[in-house]
Amino acid sequence: MTTSLNRRGFLRLTGSAAAVAAAGSILTACAVDENPGQSAGAAGKNLRKVKLGFIALTDCAPLIAAKQLGYFAERGLDVELIKQASWPATRDNLLSGEIDGGHVLFSMPLSVAMGIGGKAGTTDLKIAMVLNNNGQAITLKKAYAGAGYGDLGAAKELLEKEKPKLAMTFPGGTHDTWLRYWLKATKADTSNIQVSAVPPPQMVSNMAANNQDGYCVGEPWGAVAVQKDIGFTHITTQDIWQHHPEKALVVGAKLTNDQDTLADIMKATLKAARWLDDLANRDKLADMLAPVGYVNAPAANIKGRLLGQYDLGAGLGTRTYAGDQMMFFRDGETSLPRRSHVYWFLAQYQRFGLVKETPDYAKLADELILHDLYAKVAAAEGIKIPDDDMAPFHIKLDNVMFDPKNVADEARRP
Repeated sequence: MTTSLNRRGFLRLTGSAAAVAAAGSILTACAVDENPGQSAGAAGKNLRKVKLGFIALTDCAPLIAAKQLGYFAERGLDVELIKQASWPATRDNLLSGEIDGGHVLFSMPLSVAMGIGGKAGTTDLKIAMVLNNNGQAITLKKAYAGAGYGDLGAAKELLEKEKPKLAMTFPGGTHDTWLRYWLKATKADTSNIQVSAVPPPQMVSNMAANNQDGYCVGEPWGAVAVQKDIGFTHITTQDIWQHHPEKALVVGAKLTNDQDTLADIMKATLKAARWLDDLANRDKLADMLAPVGYVNAPAANIKGRLLGQYDLGAGLGTRTYAGDQMMFFRDGETSLPRRSHVYWFLAQYQRFGLVKETPDYAKLADELILHDLYAKVAAAEGIKIPDDDMAPFHIKLDNVMFDPKNVADEARRP
């Protein structure tokens, strides 16, 4: 199947991605509780039970750490962490109430609401807070190493010559957006580029089997491709947009209507995020994430990029990131869900031809982000709320300033 990167192609991809949803419902039963003593509470309290989903990616760390370090239990919560098979499975389980919330692509609620990755008009998925910035990558197979690191001209030549099979994780999701934004920035003819949706943990095996030539996904699956010597990091997403929103705590109807419980989940998660941004804790974090019940990857493959040390693979050397590797708190800068970021993703949907009509930007941003609750939680925890909710920001890859007050300019941009 090939796609010219339009809405019709994306709807086909939605169907192909949903094919793994059944497997996700099986994994819904695979709850992880490696610290039962903590979740039971110090004094045998009757804790509130909550089910949170996650995907096997490094950036599920805030939820895993909040569980393992006892921060949920401190708030009177008995949190069951439930591993999901794919993002379509996560979406379905959130909408059906199989899980109450979880580690979710920031743009999934937008994609679902716009009918790209779900039923148009569905606004039941709410963004409570952002879980991390940065830390994703576009990985290409080793044979394409001539494209180098972040070389848009070389990438254009490669794309037009090879017409590669590329993968992302969910139509209209963050990985999909980084991949398609990069394709636009190369100015390549993409009419013969094949793009498909693949669950994150299956990216490396699919590349090894020559089912795909490149992919955009979160760590550790970029590092694993390098370690296995089958791929290289062509560009990290922090070099596309520094400090971009990535995963969010997204909730369904139950927690939207029980904001006292949701506030406590957020407070525990924010405490974990602070702990995670102390780089001295990241060795321990890598060990915490590695087991099969969580990310299921060697701690060494997780640790390096958490510390900002990137072996690019294919003889391209290394890159070091300091303060813009995967970050979880940044003194509250990470955690605030910004309306301007919703505007940006919606504008990209228009640029990519995924929606025909202009979205109601303001309505969707207000409806999908739990602004008032985040402000209340941040104030209670003494966390500064940034004042840049609707401020312009810079996209590094193609040196563009995005102004949410002039969103039509971005939506029209080639």
